[in-house]
Amino acid sequence: MILTDRQILEEIEKGTILIEPYDRTCLGTNSYDVHLGKYLASYKDEVLDARKHNQIEVFEIPEEGYILEPGRLYLGVTEEYTETHAHVPFLEGKSSVGRLGIDIHATAGKGDVGFCNHWTLEISVSQKVRVYHNMPIGQLIYFVVNGGIENYYNQKSNAKYNQRSVYPVESMMWKNKF
Repeated sequence: MILTDRQILEEIEKGTILIEPYDRTCLGTNSYDVHLGKYLASYKDEVLDARKHNQIEVFEIPEEGYILEPGRLYLGVTEEYTETHAHVPFLEGKSSVGRLGIDIHATAGKGDVGFCNHWTLEISVSQKVRVYHNMPIGQLIYFVVNGGIENYYNQKSNAKYNQRSVYPVESMMWKNKF
């Protein structure tokens, strides 16, 4: 079951959902709109290695916007910091963003109960497109959890993305054992 606008508001009042900054006009019928933060990043190496800590170059989106190029992976970040303590959050692109040829996540659209951070976006485009800081970029949808939780994400000792950051965070795949 997906939370409705009224249910999202109730959960915010209870403290099980936190969104900062929060703007009531961003609350949809069953989602909350999030915005592109002011930082983007791209990997320094042309060939990425899953066993290696691949370094990124972080840059600020200028006032006049930044043109994304096809064939490159960009890491972005949401302006909003979120906490979700009793629901599974999903981040989906807005249809208006998709209609510009922008994909905001390659695979990581689902958060875990206990996720507390800005969302890193895995951005790719089908043609050149100019993006701007604070433009609507996606929407959070909250799913009800059925059953108790033993291991909240923010309490896991091996959680790789717990450190709060307003910057995009590169892949931490290299921390896995394989």
